[in-house]
Amino acid sequence: MIAAIIRLVEASRRHSVAVITAALVLSAAVGYYTARHISIDTDTDKLISPDLPWRRHETEVNRNFPQNDNLLAVVVEGATPDQASDAASALAAGMRARPDLFHEVRQPDGALFFRTQGLLFLSREEVQKFSDDMIAAQPLLGTVAADPSLRGVFGAVDLLAQGVVQGEIAPSTLDPAFNAIAEATEASLDGRVAPLSWQTLLSGRKASIRELRHIILAQPTLDYGAVEPGRRAVDAIRSIALSGGFEPSKGVRVRITGPAALSDDQLSALSEGAGLTSAIAVGLLCFWLILAMRSLRTVAAILITLVVGLICCAGFATSALGPLNPISLAFAPLFIGIAIDFGIQFSVRYLAERESTEAAPEAILRAAKGVGLPLTVAALATAVGFLSFVPTDYAGVSSLGLIAGVGMLIALFLNLTLLPALLKALDPKGRAEAAGFAFAGGIDRFMSERRKAVIYAAVILAVVSAAAIPRIRFDFNPIHLQNPRSESVATLNDLMTDPDSTPYTIKILVPTVSDAVSLSQRLSKLPEVSQVISLASFVPQDQEAKLAILEDARSLLSPTLYVATPKQGPTADEVIASIRRCAADIDKAGKKGSAAARRLSDALARVLAAGTGVLPTLDANLAAGLSRRLDDMRLVLQASPVTLASIPQDVARDWVGVDGRPCVVVFPKGDARDNEVLRRFAAAVRAVAPDATGTPISIQESANTVTHAFATAGIVAVGSITLLLWVALRRTRAIAMVLAPLFLAGLLTLAASTVLGMSLNFANIITLPLLLGIGVAFDIYFVMRWLAGEGSLLKSSTARGVLFSALTTGTAFGSLAFSNSPGMSEMGKLLGLSLFFTLACTLFVLPALLGPRAGGSPGEKEQR
Repeated sequence: MIAAIIRLVEASRRHSVAVITAALVLSAAVGYYTARHISIDTDTDKLISPDLPWRRHETEVNRNFPQNDNLLAVVVEGATPDQASDAASALAAGMRARPDLFHEVRQPDGALFFRTQGLLFLSREEVQKFSDDMIAAQPLLGTVAADPSLRGVFGAVDLLAQGVVQGEIAPSTLDPAFNAIAEATEASLDGRVAPLSWQTLLSGRKASIRELRHIILAQPTLDYGAVEPGRRAVDAIRSIALSGGFEPSKGVRVRITGPAALSDDQLSALSEGAGLTSAIAVGLLCFWLILAMRSLRTVAAILITLVVGLICCAGFATSALGPLNPISLAFAPLFIGIAIDFGIQFSVRYLAERESTEAAPEAILRAAKGVGLPLTVAALATAVGFLSFVPTDYAGVSSLGLIAGVGMLIALFLNLTLLPALLKALDPKGRAEAAGFAFAGGIDRFMSERRKAVIYAAVILAVVSAAAIPRIRFDFNPIHLQNPRSESVATLNDLMTDPDSTPYTIKILVPTVSDAVSLSQRLSKLPEVSQVISLASFVPQDQEAKLAILEDARSLLSPTLYVATPKQGPTADEVIASIRRCAADIDKAGKKGSAAARRLSDALARVLAAGTGVLPTLDANLAAGLSRRLDDMRLVLQASPVTLASIPQDVARDWVGVDGRPCVVVFPKGDARDNEVLRRFAAAVRAVAPDATGTPISIQESANTVTHAFATAGIVAVGSITLLLWVALRRTRAIAMVLAPLFLAGLLTLAASTVLGMSLNFANIITLPLLLGIGVAFDIYFVMRWLAGEGSLLKSSTARGVLFSALTTGTAFGSLAFSNSPGMSEMGKLLGLSLFFTLACTLFVLPALLGPRAGGSPGEKEQR
């Protein structure tokens, strides 16, 4: 192998011009091809094999309910129930007008079925109270129904005031209404939009979160070739909301979440600030190279080799795999961080050899003899570590493993061909510093004299670190890997605080509706379940009694609510006249002892003083949405018996799949943001329904798939690397010396992460195979130099190369710690931590383990 490496390096040196020309031409062609064909597929559903049992259950549910795939959830919240309802309806209508951006838009709680039959889902007592309240408000309703305008509003208020003046109504009874109208009037005088809630006014109760919040579900047209596939749809929603005046300053807040928005925000966080971070990382990388080489020509040779390798690696990825996924995109920093090590090792050895000889060809030959074999074994070991992920079910990392594994082979080939050719052409002079660290000789002697103490200390550290391993946590919740300050994540967390609106539900397909009812009854008894909903849930209980109540209310209110010819819209003068009449009676009511009436009287006096200019805002605050409230009231009085057969299709399709099977949806009890709550919830439901699926199950099964993939890949990688080391070293002790410091570094990394409160997750778990690849490379350089009979390892050029390799690799990976994405940031932190322990174990534990330099005759040393 050494002979083959030397021949390859020598041939490249002798034909340096041809090699450099060929490399540049090849990189230009590959770069052009890559630029024309590279694409990104951000569909995260493709990151895990679809053949797994839980993925098949998930796919089956998605196939039955295609309208729920890749949704945007638009959360509309209003200061009043009226504002929330009206804004949600208007926004949904605006979105439906954009079929180019939305396949489907639906407002589940705004369906005609619920607007008409909604009261039947309340208790009998609540229905009776509603009926009594509406009957009591009949005079008011009659006035505004005949004149649903600002004039009619003040006519109705005037009617109430007259009731107080004539002693027919106790003043305190109307205080809440007068205060609410006064507040809206005062806001109008201040130029603020603060609409009166007629729903709250008529019901006399505080609005619930369900009334103040409405959700629109939209299925956007996604462009997976874009960095943010749903961005156009999200921007359109914001534009529609802005044009409709739906903004916090006007009492309405519109937020967007859902799978599509979460994915976009995650990708946005990854790209945000990436340019500056990358520029700083590249600058630091060049700084470390210059400090290591003290030769700009050598740095240029390393960087040219690195760039050509990166282009070739990208070309392979594009041609072999097609569109890249969000995980396989990480091949670039991985390639830079690891491949640069090969260039540093060869170049440092070259500069050291060039210092002792004036001939560049001789220095290149000596460098090839000295580091060619360790470089090859290190590259092959790293490649094997990455390629071990190819056969796993974690498709995202499988693709990354293939690209990075082949990338290591490309980097090895270029560092044995292009780099020697460039060193020959650029002819950098030797540097005394490249020979190593002179000051490290004392450390070498110290480590040699106290090697037993160092080994004992390492064993103690390993035992203590191993004791901490059971405390390692795997955070399976992917939401924790996203920026909690992003709108989509903050909104999702907000929704999850309400058990009725959490998207973390479990779904089960069953053969028939009766099966759904039976399963719902069993699941409802579980302490981990808050509620269970199926199609049968939309058949209200005790309908006969409730319908009788509503029938009585309808017979009394219908003449009031149904006006044949409502009045025409008023003129400004007519509105002012209505306000003046109302103000006179309100003033009289105030003198009867009503503080709220006096407050309203003062507000109306200011309105009359301000004139017609205040009327538009006053109309928006008092009369806007009044017609819709009257329509809602007319609808609920038309409630009729509900059966399974009478449930409309637009409601039933959300609960019965395309193949006719009903779906049972189970909601968790407790805070769905808590991993333990989700774990217990999923386990309890699956014990009853093994085929259940949904987010709580998917994210845990994803975690199991990922950890199994890494465990399998780790076993394969360790076995393959051990076999490779046996072929290269043929000594059991030497193999143990390579792996032992790596094992200790792994234990220290896991223990430190536990102490620091860091948990393993989908993102940073990739640190473990990187630790294996980098650690094996570092250790091999020292072990093979030791086998060649050389001493003072820390003083050698190898130590210099390893140190600066770690610095450049740490710079490439450490820049990830400053990412706006928590997942990427956690990966960068754990990578930095693992690199620190790997370097420490390589520089201080490995020399103690190796002991005095290996013996053997000079001829044997040369052969090694």
